[in-house]
Amino acid sequence: MLPPSEEGSRSPGHHIELVDDNPSPRHEGEASPGLRNSKGWDGKLRVPKSAVLANPEALSDPEYSDDDNVVPGEEVAADEDLLDGEPLDTDEIMCTHSRITDISALQLERFTHVVRICLRQNLIQDIEGLSGVAGTLEDLDLYDNLISHIRGLDDLTNLTSLDLSFNKIKHIKHINHLKNLTDLFFVSNKISTIENLEGLDKLRNLELGSNRIRELTNLDSLKALEELWVAKNKITELHGLGGLLNLRLVSIQSNRIRDLSPLKDVPQLEELYISHNALESLEGLEHNTKLKVLEISNNKIVSLKGLGPLADLEELWASYNLVADFQEVERELGDKKQLTTVYFEGNPLQLRGPAVYRNKVRLALPQVQQIDATFVRAS
Repeated sequence: MLPPSEEGSRSPGHHIELVDDNPSPRHEGEASPGLRNSKGWDGKLRVPKSAVLANPEALSDPEYSDDDNVVPGEEVAADEDLLDGEPLDTDEIMCTHSRITDISALQLERFTHVVRICLRQNLIQDIEGLSGVAGTLEDLDLYDNLISHIRGLDDLTNLTSLDLSFNKIKHIKHINHLKNLTDLFFVSNKISTIENLEGLDKLRNLELGSNRIRELTNLDSLKALEELWVAKNKITELHGLGGLLNLRLVSIQSNRIRDLSPLKDVPQLEELYISHNALESLEGLEHNTKLKVLEISNNKIVSLKGLGPLADLEELWASYNLVADFQEVERELGDKKQLTTVYFEGNPLQLRGPAVYRNKVRLALPQVQQIDATFVRAS
């Protein structure tokens, strides 16, 4: 029994009573004895035995998306006063995570000097209401919205950077008039074909990671392209890069590449990130003598043969492969005077003798300064 002062402080709505310790035998479907609230609920949520999964294909299809049955959350209309605190001569507008649904409601045309607009993580479905700032706008960031179709960019010919990542775009359209674009981002959409990029003669950086692309197509017109990011797609071959004379970086991690020989068409390549593929050999890299960074982790590579001619190599990331021969490490990499970093953890040469592994690498490659995550002093 509680003292009267404490007992009186309890709210009737929080009353809990203990079920009889010696209840009568339970029938099937009845609740177990235990604590209940004042309305008799024991706090358990029960699903009927007759419940049926309405979309069983979701369990087997990794690309399943039930967009048609998404229950929309509460929508808050864009507040026309949202930007009232911004000076009219500002050159940057940032409204992230503000539940904006309509760009037009922001009345952006009053900002006559704006160069960059960032509307990340909102509820925007249509690109509209930007014509009023077309004369000055150079950087448009609509990352993480609900955009399905690329429209409304007709007047934005001064754009140099456009970020439409994390939307619902299936087709690249209506952007090849943006002649000043240097950076274009389509990460994590639903794009299956690289297309309609003709005319983007100044484009230096193209990001298409986490889409549904199977082939590297329609890139040959991008003569100024320096960096191509296409990780987490379904690409099986490295064809399609020939003619890109300025291409120096390719990131094609988490795809299905087996053959490196098509890279002979881009001999000027300096950085290649190709981890998590299906590589068993490095043969085919002999022509890429300008490579400085090579990331080949999480493949099935047994031999380092093919690296011999890469005299400018500075970093080799080769963790979790099948490399087992220290003599081959020395033979293929020992003469690389610029080599500072190597990663071999998870290979047989590390797993078979973890206690002596790092010392053996240092003996084979005395010029290196970092072995895996450990910094060492070069001899």
